[in-house]
Amino acid sequence: MTDLIVAAFTLCYFAVTLFLCRGMRLSARDICLAGLMSAATLVLRCFLITLPNGSHISLGAMLPILLLSLLVNARVAFCAGWVTGLLAMLLLPDWQPVHWAQPFVEQLICFSALGYASVFGTDRRWKIILGTTLAVALSVTSHIMAGAVFFAQYAWDGYGPWAYSIVANLSGHGTEGLLTIILVSVLPVRRLEKSIKAGVPQ
Repeated sequence: MTDLIVAAFTLCYFAVTLFLCRGMRLSARDICLAGLMSAATLVLRCFLITLPNGSHISLGAMLPILLLSLLVNARVAFCAGWVTGLLAMLLLPDWQPVHWAQPFVEQLICFSALGYASVFGTDRRWKIILGTTLAVALSVTSHIMAGAVFFAQYAWDGYGPWAYSIVANLSGHGTEGLLTIILVSVLPVRRLEKSIKAGVPQ
Protein backbone atom coordinates (compact mmCIF):
# COMPACT_ATOMS: atom_id res chain seq x y z
CA MET A 1 0.00 0.00 0.00
CA THR A 2 2.86 2.37 0.85
CA ASP A 3 4.53 1.76 -2.50
CA LEU A 4 1.23 2.39 -4.31
CA ILE A 5 0.66 5.72 -2.52
CA VAL A 6 4.20 6.89 -3.27
CA ALA A 7 4.01 5.76 -6.91
CA ALA A 8 0.68 7.59 -7.40
CA PHE A 9 2.05 10.79 -5.84
CA THR A 10 5.19 10.65 -7.98
CA LEU A 11 3.36 9.98 -11.25
CA CYS A 12 0.78 12.70 -10.58
CA TYR A 13 3.49 15.20 -9.71
CA PHE A 14 5.51 14.59 -12.87
CA ALA A 15 2.39 14.51 -15.06
CA VAL A 16 1.20 17.92 -13.80
CA THR A 17 4.66 19.49 -13.80
CA LEU A 18 5.55 18.32 -17.29
CA PHE A 19 2.17 19.57 -18.51
CA LEU A 20 2.95 23.00 -17.08
CA CYS A 21 6.30 22.93 -18.89
CA ARG A 22 4.79 22.25 -22.33
CA GLY A 23 6.12 24.48 -25.08
CA MET A 24 8.87 25.85 -22.85
CA ARG A 25 11.82 27.65 -24.40
CA LEU A 26 14.79 28.72 -22.30
CA SER A 27 16.67 31.88 -23.16
CA ALA A 28 20.33 32.44 -22.35
CA ARG A 29 19.16 34.66 -19.49
CA ASP A 30 16.96 31.86 -18.10
CA ILE A 31 19.79 29.34 -18.28
CA CYS A 32 22.22 31.69 -16.50
CA LEU A 33 19.76 32.47 -13.70
CA ALA A 34 18.84 28.81 -13.32
CA GLY A 35 22.51 27.86 -13.10
CA LEU A 36 23.20 30.49 -10.45
CA MET A 37 20.23 29.44 -8.32
CA SER A 38 21.07 25.76 -8.69
CA ALA A 39 24.65 26.41 -7.54
CA ALA A 40 23.43 28.53 -4.63
CA THR A 41 21.05 25.75 -3.56
CA LEU A 42 23.81 23.13 -3.53
CA VAL A 43 26.17 25.38 -1.58
CA LEU A 44 23.54 26.23 1.04
CA ARG A 45 22.58 22.54 1.28
CA CYS A 46 26.11 21.76 2.47
CA PHE A 47 25.63 23.82 5.64
CA LEU A 48 23.45 21.72 7.94
CA ILE A 49 22.20 22.20 11.48
CA THR A 50 21.71 18.81 13.11
CA LEU A 51 18.69 18.46 15.40
CA PRO A 52 18.62 16.19 18.48
CA ASN A 53 16.52 13.58 16.64
CA GLY A 54 19.06 13.35 13.80
CA SER A 55 17.14 15.50 11.30
CA HIS A 56 18.83 18.41 9.55
CA ILE A 57 18.00 22.00 8.68
CA SER A 58 20.02 23.57 5.88
CA LEU A 59 21.11 27.18 5.68
CA GLY A 60 18.22 28.32 3.49
CA ALA A 61 18.61 25.84 0.62
CA MET A 62 14.93 26.15 -0.33
CA LEU A 63 15.16 29.88 -0.98
CA PRO A 64 17.10 30.16 -4.31
CA ILE A 65 14.74 28.07 -6.45
CA LEU A 66 11.70 29.59 -4.73
CA LEU A 67 12.99 33.04 -5.65
CA LEU A 68 13.74 31.90 -9.21
CA SER A 69 10.10 30.91 -9.56
CA LEU A 70 8.82 34.15 -8.07
CA LEU A 71 11.22 36.46 -9.91
CA VAL A 72 11.36 34.73 -13.32
CA ASN A 73 8.75 31.99 -13.75
CA ALA A 74 7.78 28.53 -12.57
CA ARG A 75 8.99 26.65 -15.63
CA VAL A 76 12.55 27.92 -15.36
CA ALA A 77 12.46 26.99 -11.66
CA PHE A 78 11.23 23.47 -12.46
CA CYS A 79 14.20 22.96 -14.79
CA ALA A 80 16.61 24.39 -12.24
CA GLY A 81 15.14 22.05 -9.63
CA TRP A 82 15.65 18.98 -11.81
CA VAL A 83 19.23 19.95 -12.57
CA THR A 84 19.84 20.61 -8.88
CA GLY A 85 18.41 17.21 -7.98
CA LEU A 86 20.70 15.44 -10.45
CA LEU A 87 23.76 17.35 -9.25
CA ALA A 88 22.83 16.77 -5.60
CA MET A 89 23.03 13.02 -6.12
CA LEU A 90 26.58 13.43 -7.41
CA LEU A 91 27.92 16.23 -5.22
CA LEU A 92 26.21 16.22 -1.83
CA PRO A 93 28.05 13.99 0.65
CA ASP A 94 24.99 13.19 2.79
CA TRP A 95 22.92 11.63 -0.02
CA GLN A 96 22.94 7.84 -0.18
CA PRO A 97 21.03 5.90 -2.85
CA VAL A 98 19.25 2.80 -1.56
CA HIS A 99 16.80 2.12 -4.43
CA TRP A 100 16.62 2.87 -8.16
CA ALA A 101 13.33 4.80 -7.72
CA GLN A 102 14.66 7.03 -4.95
CA PRO A 103 15.96 9.82 -7.25
CA PHE A 104 12.50 10.24 -8.79
CA VAL A 105 10.59 10.18 -5.50
CA GLU A 106 13.03 12.32 -3.57
CA GLN A 107 15.64 14.46 -5.34
CA LEU A 108 13.90 15.32 -8.61
CA ILE A 109 10.72 16.31 -6.77
CA CYS A 110 12.05 17.94 -3.60
CA PHE A 111 13.95 20.62 -5.51
CA SER A 112 11.72 21.13 -8.56
CA ALA A 113 8.58 21.34 -6.39
CA LEU A 114 9.85 24.71 -5.17
CA GLY A 115 9.01 26.03 -8.63
CA TYR A 116 5.32 25.96 -7.67
CA ALA A 117 5.87 29.10 -5.59
CA SER A 118 4.56 31.32 -8.39
CA VAL A 119 1.70 29.11 -9.56
CA PHE A 120 -0.94 31.49 -8.11
CA GLY A 121 0.82 34.62 -9.37
CA THR A 122 3.05 37.25 -7.81
CA ASP A 123 0.91 40.37 -8.05
CA ARG A 124 -0.41 40.03 -4.48
CA ARG A 125 1.47 39.09 -1.33
CA TRP A 126 -1.17 36.55 -0.31
CA LYS A 127 -0.68 34.77 -3.66
CA ILE A 128 3.07 34.65 -3.06
CA ILE A 129 2.58 33.21 0.43
CA LEU A 130 0.01 30.68 -0.79
CA GLY A 131 2.21 29.55 -3.67
CA THR A 132 5.29 29.33 -1.46
CA THR A 133 3.33 27.26 1.06
CA LEU A 134 2.23 24.87 -1.69
CA ALA A 135 5.78 24.58 -3.00
CA VAL A 136 7.20 23.85 0.45
CA ALA A 137 4.42 21.35 1.18
CA LEU A 138 5.14 19.43 -2.03
CA SER A 139 8.87 19.43 -1.32
CA VAL A 140 8.44 18.19 2.26
CA THR A 141 5.89 15.59 1.13
CA SER A 142 8.44 14.13 -1.28
CA HIS A 143 10.90 13.74 1.59
CA ILE A 144 8.20 12.09 3.73
CA MET A 145 7.34 9.67 0.91
CA ALA A 146 11.01 8.79 0.41
CA GLY A 147 11.50 8.30 4.15
CA ALA A 148 8.52 5.97 4.46
CA VAL A 149 9.64 3.79 1.54
CA PHE A 150 13.42 3.88 1.46
CA PHE A 151 14.52 4.70 4.99
CA ALA A 152 12.04 2.68 7.06
CA GLN A 153 14.91 0.59 8.45
CA TYR A 154 16.10 3.69 10.33
CA ALA A 155 12.77 4.15 12.12
CA TRP A 156 13.04 4.76 15.85
CA ASP A 157 11.80 2.11 18.29
CA GLY A 158 8.03 2.20 18.53
CA TYR A 159 7.61 4.12 15.28
CA GLY A 160 6.25 2.73 12.03
CA PRO A 161 7.66 3.88 8.66
CA TRP A 162 5.11 6.65 8.15
CA ALA A 163 5.19 7.96 11.73
CA TYR A 164 8.98 8.01 11.70
CA SER A 165 9.21 9.73 8.32
CA ILE A 166 6.56 12.35 9.14
CA VAL A 167 8.11 13.30 12.49
CA ALA A 168 11.68 13.28 11.17
CA ASN A 169 10.96 15.29 8.04
CA LEU A 170 8.56 17.78 9.59
CA SER A 171 11.08 18.56 12.32
CA GLY A 172 13.83 19.07 9.74
CA HIS A 173 12.57 20.00 6.29
CA GLY A 174 9.24 21.18 7.69
CA THR A 175 10.89 23.63 10.07
CA GLU A 176 13.18 24.88 7.32
CA GLY A 177 10.20 25.30 5.03
CA LEU A 178 8.27 27.28 7.62
CA LEU A 179 11.21 29.63 8.14
CA THR A 180 11.50 30.01 4.36
CA ILE A 181 7.82 30.91 4.03
CA ILE A 182 8.19 33.56 6.73
CA LEU A 183 11.27 34.99 5.02
CA VAL A 184 9.63 35.10 1.59
CA SER A 185 6.54 36.76 3.09
CA VAL A 186 8.59 39.81 4.13
CA LEU A 187 10.81 40.08 1.04
CA PRO A 188 10.03 42.84 -1.49
CA VAL A 189 9.35 40.31 -4.25
CA ARG A 190 7.67 42.72 -6.66
CA ARG A 191 10.53 45.20 -6.36
CA LEU A 192 13.13 42.47 -6.91
CA GLU A 193 11.20 41.17 -9.91
CA LYS A 194 11.15 44.62 -11.52
CA SER A 195 14.88 45.06 -10.83
CA ILE A 196 15.73 41.77 -12.54
CA LYS A 197 13.59 42.54 -15.57
CA ALA A 198 15.08 46.01 -15.85
CA GLY A 199 18.69 45.03 -15.18
CA VAL A 200 19.09 41.82 -17.18
CA PRO A 201 18.96 41.93 -20.99
CA GLN A 202 16.17 39.82 -22.46
